[in-house]
Amino acid sequence: MKFSSLVLALLSAIAAAPAWAEPLPVRIAFSQVGVDGRQFAGLQTTAIAHARGYLEQEFKNDPDIKLEFIFFKGAGPATNEAAANGQIDFYSQGDLPSIVGRAAGIKSKLLLNVAARQPRYVAVRPESDLRTIGELRGRKVAQHRGTNLTLSVPKILAANGLTERDIKFINMDNATAVAALATGNIDAAFGTQQLLELERKGIARIIYSTKNDSPTFTSNSAFFVTENFESRHPEVTYRVVRAIVKAAAWASDERNREAVFETWALSGVPAANYRADFEGQTVKNRNSPLIDDFLVNFYKDQAVAAKNFGYIRRDVDLNGWFEPKYLDRAIKEQKFAGIWDAYDARGAVKAD
Repeated sequence: MKFSSLVLALLSAIAAAPAWAEPLPVRIAFSQVGVDGRQFAGLQTTAIAHARGYLEQEFKNDPDIKLEFIFFKGAGPATNEAAANGQIDFYSQGDLPSIVGRAAGIKSKLLLNVAARQPRYVAVRPESDLRTIGELRGRKVAQHRGTNLTLSVPKILAANGLTERDIKFINMDNATAVAALATGNIDAAFGTQQLLELERKGIARIIYSTKNDSPTFTSNSAFFVTENFESRHPEVTYRVVRAIVKAAAWASDERNREAVFETWALSGVPAANYRADFEGQTVKNRNSPLIDDFLVNFYKDQAVAAKNFGYIRRDVDLNGWFEPKYLDRAIKEQKFAGIWDAYDARGAVKAD
């Protein structure tokens, strides 16, 4: 065979060979990271889906799907930056950062709830003379600005006759605030369930909880997909949602209550913190994935509040942001209807 004929034969063979595509990366981000950099999250049903292998189980027979999990120490702002730069496909995020991202032009869809009605707390040192929110006037108080805690603070203050100008706020993440409170460098701290650990250790005292107040004072975290990924891979989007909904159903069963807390404790936050945070509440109330009237109205109110308090500069259009079709399909196909209560816009359980 002549050399030219051999070359033509080889080229023909190469052209006829199947083209093996690279695996599709499915990049799922968390707006948190575990203690000391542990690659686990807490408090959310997405954390359950990750830690207990629901997502891997969903795609175990799909070698063309490559799951990647990313944990951001920089919380919501870092997640927004990654989404804006096309570095992630899915992400869980608190209400304020997601609204800020929406205002900045990040194109995403809210697929389901992953941490509903999260309580907020205010802690002081045990020997402090502070007993009420109203007594915080003029005191040094920590809060982590830019996270889903931020919009709860002015609402709580307003209900107690205060504004943010009445308090000497210091921007600190949870870990820094916990340390500053323990050493007496601040008078009080707004925060999450991590403050409960300080109380349990006897180095702080909780003077306020939203558990005894309006549900509109709480925070929320939801799960999002970028519009670019969803438009190109709608079935993969559905399967990711299906896995998380399955995890949410497991985490909403009171028989699994302790196992839920122990799973979240893989993040390094003690299970006792979650146990205290959920005291007096059902797991299904907090782990509901539903996009109900309360959730939609909550985000609309948060968007208005974000502008009023100066966290964004313009109105945010939420039309088309909520996309419940994947959630509805997952609930129907997995026969999960009736597990979770839907809430009306005021936060009351809707009548059947």
